[in-house]
Amino acid sequence: MKYFVSIIFTTILFISVSVNAVPAKKVLIITSNMIDMGDAEKHDARNNLWEVAPPYHIFVSHGFEVDFVSPDGGKVEFMMDPLGISSYTIKYEGFMDKANNTFISNQIEPSNYWGVYIGGGYGPLFDVANNKELQSIIAKIYESGGIIGGGGHGAGAFANVVLSTGEFLVKGKKVAGFPNSTEKSKSWAKQGSLLPFLVESQLNKNGAIAQNKQTLKDKHEVVIDQRIVSTMFLPSAAIVAKEMIRLNK
Repeated sequence: MKYFVSIIFTTILFISVSVNAVPAKKVLIITSNMIDMGDAEKHDARNNLWEVAPPYHIFVSHGFEVDFVSPDGGKVEFMMDPLGISSYTIKYEGFMDKANNTFISNQIEPSNYWGVYIGGGYGPLFDVANNKELQSIIAKIYESGGIIGGGGHGAGAFANVVLSTGEFLVKGKKVAGFPNSTEKSKSWAKQGSLLPFLVESQLNKNGAIAQNKQTLKDKHEVVIDQRIVSTMFLPSAAIVAKEMIRLNK
C-alpha cells in the first residue's frame, strides 16, 4: 500500500512541476543576408563563421535553444572554412539547419529571449545596423533585462540601437569592437572605404567608450559592461557566449 501511495504522490508531484515549469528562454543570433559589399569587385560581406558557430555551440551545449534571425530571413552565407568547433557544431548540433532557415523580424517575440548575440563579418554593418525592426528587438530584449553580445564587427550592428529613453544602448558603456586602426590598414574593405561606417567611430559617436588595442592590455579580452558583452577579435567569440550565460544566472 505504501508503495502505491508513493507512486501516486510522485506522479502528482511530477505533473504539478511539469504544469508550473516555465520554459527556459532562448538566445537569439542575428545574422546578415549580405554576400558582398555591392562594389564592382564584390568584396566579401558574408557572416564570419568563426564568430557565429563557436558561440552557437556554447549556447547549445549549455542547454539553450537558439534561433537565427536576419533582415530578409531564409539562408545566410558564411566566410571562413569550417574548422575545429565550427566543424563540430555544423555536423552534430544543427548549426546549418538554423543558418539555412533564419526567421524574419516579425516572427520574433522579444520576450522569448534572454540574450542576443551578433558576430562579425562585414554584412551586419550593411543590413542589420540600420534595420529598424531588428534594432527594436535588440532594445526590447535589453530593456527587459536581457544580455547583448557581440564579436568583431558585431558591435557595429547594435551601435545604433536606441532605447525607449531616446538614448543609445551603448551610451556610457565600454564596448569592444573591430578597431579603426586595423580596418584602415587592411584591404578587406579597401581600408574601410567601402563600409557604411567604422565600428570604433560609430560606437564613440553614439556615446560608447570604444575598447581597442590602445585601451586593452590583451586585444582578445572580453569586455563586460551593464549587460553588454563584447570582444574585438574572433578568437574570443566563444568566451563572449560563456560570459553571457554567466550573467544570465
